[in-house]
Amino acid sequence: MLTIWGRLNSHNVKKVAWFAEELDIPYVRHDVGGAFGMDTAYLEKNPNALIPTIEDGDVVLWESNAILRYLAARRGADRFWPTDPSERALADRWMDWQFGYADAQRDAFLNLIRRTPDQRDAAAITRSAAACSKQMAILDRYLAETPWLSGDAFGIGDVPMGVYAYTWFTLPIDRPRLEHVEAWYARLRERPGYISQVMIPLS
Repeated sequence: MLTIWGRLNSHNVKKVAWFAEELDIPYVRHDVGGAFGMDTAYLEKNPNALIPTIEDGDVVLWESNAILRYLAARRGADRFWPTDPSERALADRWMDWQFGYADAQRDAFLNLIRRTPDQRDAAAITRSAAACSKQMAILDRYLAETPWLSGDAFGIGDVPMGVYAYTWFTLPIDRPRLEHVEAWYARLRERPGYISQVMIPLS
């Protein structure tokens, strides 16, 4: 059975837990990180002191997007890991693009979710929200051409940004009207794994 190590209120853990649901992989998840801490046994698996980490038989792997690629290649067959490199790369690029978006969103998330009102930096929130809007406008232009970041069907390319989209739509920040992003987000909210593993209270 697949083992996932990491607390579910982490964006990166959400990616892996949601994708395991999409692949219908039996798994168990253990809370690690944040308030749950990390013991020596965990740090032996992941010396970076980050989450998530998975164990799949003899395979121990960390870095969330590397885990997604591994699971897609091992368990997703051509549906989630196409044999055609050009087709695979079209979805794969959005997985790396997500890191830039995460940087843009970080200050808004930390200030509004992880800090008390008296600790918040209003200017940092405003800058972060504006940076998010700029990135999401890029996403919107792409989604005007195709229903999914992975192409004609939901795929691995939708997972990383799908997690961050929930935060984008949940944070109390100013957001422009982005018709195609909104339609994509509505399609994500029809997926049971997204509802159960991603759409939880931000914390």
